[in-house]
Amino acid sequence: MTHFNRRTAAILKKDLFAILVFLWVLFHIFACSTTPPVSVETLPRYDALFSNQENWIGGDGVYSAALSHNTISWFFGDTWIGQIKNNRQVNATLVNNTVAIQQGKDPATAKMRFYYHRTADHQPAALIRPEDDRGWFWIFDGVMTPAGLYVFLIQIERTPGDAVFNFKVVGTWLGLVANPDESPTHWRITQTKVPWSTFSAAGGVLWGSAILQLDDFLYIYGTAEDAGKEIARKHMILARVPVSSLADFSQWRFFADGNWVSDHKRVSLLSPDMPHEYSVTYVPALKRFAAVHSEDGLSDTILLRLSPRPQGPWSEPIPIFQCPEAGWDGSIFCYAAKAHSELSERPDQLIVTYVANSVDFNAVVDDIRLYRPRFLRITFSNR
Repeated sequence: MTHFNRRTAAILKKDLFAILVFLWVLFHIFACSTTPPVSVETLPRYDALFSNQENWIGGDGVYSAALSHNTISWFFGDTWIGQIKNNRQVNATLVNNTVAIQQGKDPATAKMRFYYHRTADHQPAALIRPEDDRGWFWIFDGVMTPAGLYVFLIQIERTPGDAVFNFKVVGTWLGLVANPDESPTHWRITQTKVPWSTFSAAGGVLWGSAILQLDDFLYIYGTAEDAGKEIARKHMILARVPVSSLADFSQWRFFADGNWVSDHKRVSLLSPDMPHEYSVTYVPALKRFAAVHSEDGLSDTILLRLSPRPQGPWSEPIPIFQCPEAGWDGSIFCYAAKAHSELSERPDQLIVTYVANSVDFNAVVDDIRLYRPRFLRITFSNR
């Protein structure tokens, strides 16, 4: 072969490789942008599990983790403790977090128990309190590991201003429950501050929005917020760590420009316009990963994003449900949408929750349909 022919062959080989890479990227972009048919149905039997008439009578957040094949733990942020009489709250107190344990997956036969602390004078109190006595915790996602149950704890402080949204995030902690098989009121919890969470007027970084277990790794999702512009925007961010090393922060690796790196400052911004609360779940029937969240954090629209890999590329958001509660009254808003993989009954389904709330305190007191988890079954039809 002449020098010219060898050079021509090398160029053609290089061009062919570039074309194949381009076609691979194009295929995945097309696959993620193609929306599979989706059907949605409400699940009143699941709703009924959280329709207590006394003690725990409502909570938001609504994260979950499987403790065993037949036992599920539920984690709530602000929670009402009190009674329901004549379809309204009475003698109700708000505490900052609670936990429920569900025995059995069939909502028709499952047993629920709700847990919180009581003070020395028998007043309701949050189950988990910050060991540094600063503010309070909202419980985010959790996962069972050989070491025990891990939960991400978002530290919150009160701020001046509007009574509904007068709070700010000031820290992220990782809690380890060493004895998750015991009653949550007897849990022994070790709290460790996550070193890469930063919060300031210019924005912040939060971890624990979602946890995905895949093979021997835990994929830890969070948000990075840029508040320096006219409109603050949150982006999905991602780290991963071996399942056995979640609390060893030196083992965390951050997804940055296509690589897993040890420098958290290099973490890539993935999907834009994400809220703090969302879920990431693998859907076997689609052979894709699904991120579920409320639009802009507070919205009557629940969105879905799809990806061939945990790190993306993620599709544009796909509306899958409009929360009817937002149409009842102008003060009502919906939020905290997320999927719960441990409840999925089939490989083409997701069980999703959301919460409806109101900026009018009296509306929440007078309408027991508000401030409780609402359940949906999302079924995909793969073309």
